[in-house]
Amino acid sequence: MGPASAKSFPGKAVIDPAPKVDRPAGRAKQAADYGRRGKGYVFGAFIPATGEALTQPYAGRTTANWIDFLERVERWIPAGVGRVYAVLDNLPAHRGTDALLFSLAHRRWEFVFQPTYAAYLNLIEPWWKVLRSLALKGRRFESWAEIVQAVERSTAYWNAHRHPFVWGRRRRHRPRRAPGVAAVPGVR
Repeated sequence: MGPASAKSFPGKAVIDPAPKVDRPAGRAKQAADYGRRGKGYVFGAFIPATGEALTQPYAGRTTANWIDFLERVERWIPAGVGRVYAVLDNLPAHRGTDALLFSLAHRRWEFVFQPTYAAYLNLIEPWWKVLRSLALKGRRFESWAEIVQAVERSTAYWNAHRHPFVWGRRRRHRPRRAPGVAAVPGVR
């Protein structure tokens, strides 16, 4: 997921201009501050059968960071799992020589490359949407470290309340109402 950047937006403080003699009230203006305060990328792994997720933020999408993340995932996945399918997009770091050497050293891994413009085939994409809503949506961050903290807290929250992730069906948090005498059929 990325790039995620710590940005500030105008509107935190209102600047009241000094009133002019011919005009008693001036228009309130906002300070212009669109400064970026660090950016980075979040790598993630997801087990749809259990709903468990692993995220790791990095400063860049380099091959070294990608291999480091794969090693973390290798330690995270239970040893009893026979085959690991990694669904990847066409990022150059995913196709580097080090990634090939990783796949040769770890025989249970199989890299599956999704077609271009077919992100909907990767099950982690809906989970990225959930992570963005838990960690980033509606919040302002002053630094990349704050984003890292928010992502870690959100991933821990998700793992504490995880459920199997079903593709193609929206999970409802409320039980469906059974139609009764007062309920109109077909209306929810």
